[in-house]
Amino acid sequence: MNDNSAQRRGRKLPGARFFPARLGPKAAEDEDVVAAPRNLGGGLSLRAMLPNAITAAALCSGLTGIRFATEGQWGYAIGLVLLAGVLDAMDGRVARMLNAQSRFGAELDSLADSLSFGVAPALILFMWSLQDWPRFGWFAALAFAICCALRLARFNARIDVDEQPHKSAGFLTGVPAPVGAGLAFTPFYLWQETGIALFRDPVLMTVWLTVIAILMISNMATLSWGSLRPRRSIRLPLIAFTALAFAALLVEPWWTMAAISIFYLVLMPYGLVKYGRIKRRRALDRHANASEPSELSV
Repeated sequence: MNDNSAQRRGRKLPGARFFPARLGPKAAEDEDVVAAPRNLGGGLSLRAMLPNAITAAALCSGLTGIRFATEGQWGYAIGLVLLAGVLDAMDGRVARMLNAQSRFGAELDSLADSLSFGVAPALILFMWSLQDWPRFGWFAALAFAICCALRLARFNARIDVDEQPHKSAGFLTGVPAPVGAGLAFTPFYLWQETGIALFRDPVLMTVWLTVIAILMISNMATLSWGSLRPRRSIRLPLIAFTALAFAALLVEPWWTMAAISIFYLVLMPYGLVKYGRIKRRRALDRHANASEPSELSV
């Protein structure tokens, strides 16, 4: 009798292994998703729900941008998508601080990212420029939204994969979805400040959006926060520069966003060179380790 009751107490409900105890988004694409310890209280605490609430707020922000785009308020529309990017960066950090990371959170975060940084930018840019070349412009918008979804699906599929060369070296694979949305808006930043019609040209916008879509699903190594390690001697100047950049973002938001986008694109070749060095060093280490047994045998 005691044995049977013990077995009943230790038996898990059907499907229990599919539902983690706490729900929260991943901290970032270059971090592991770790389920928090099981909540023995039988419910979700407020701190466990907070990261998901921030994710939902990011989703609302991105989708509300579409509404402003239908009214022709382009600044508000794109600003809300950028706000969604800020919230997307916050929810993961909050989840890590509160120890509320889980697979559910990663899935929810990816779904929100697909809508906020794939569907919303595609529709906003179509209404802003691409609709003047409807056939190919719509194809470019579709390509961007689909590539964003494919990138996020690839990330989810690799969560449990141990062998990830880019991630183990502190790099990402392809351009992250929020960054891709920010880069896609670069012609708007320049058009908003200069008024030059060329930046709104649908042909140019179609080519630009297609290039960003390809970068998102590419297998190229891109820089992440983990791969940026400034020397101690420049940390104080870097903090001062960051403060000035934030002030510039408040005073001249579109010029600053354009500068950030261009700076990121300029850094991409540097990231490839840096990862190439790490890859060659790892290959030499593997070759040296493989040759040691044969030398000992001789």
